[in-house]
Amino acid sequence: MGFSGTLGVAASGMTAHRLWMDVIAANVANVNTTRGADGEPYRRQLVTFRERMDAHGRPGGVEVAGVSADASELRRVYEPSHPDADAEGYVSYPNVNVVMEMVDLIAASRAYEANVTTFEAAKSAYLKTLSLLQV
Repeated sequence: MGFSGTLGVAASGMTAHRLWMDVIAANVANVNTTRGADGEPYRRQLVTFRERMDAHGRPGGVEVAGVSADASELRRVYEPSHPDADAEGYVSYPNVNVVMEMVDLIAASRAYEANVTTFEAAKSAYLKTLSLLQV
């Protein structure tokens, strides 16, 4: 794999992990959203990755395959005075666990940083090679 391939792989990782961090931020921001635009409680969003192929069908990084709603059960809390309480007095809260989101955020941010380091190292090597060719 050449320098441009290395740069492309690292850049694809940065793009994918940045989106993952954005989705985590949205999950945390909606931890108490009991009614969205569709009238339903917010559902935690999950990011799925897949291998990206280059124009020749060879592996060339990572990309986001999709963002989907987590189908796990919502949290039900007894709050009969809440405007979104059901007939039994329970409110359905999003299935977002802030602690798990923070763990995911650490993983996403470390992966992003690793890709930045790879990108910078490849760029530096590329620039050194160019400077040697100009002598």
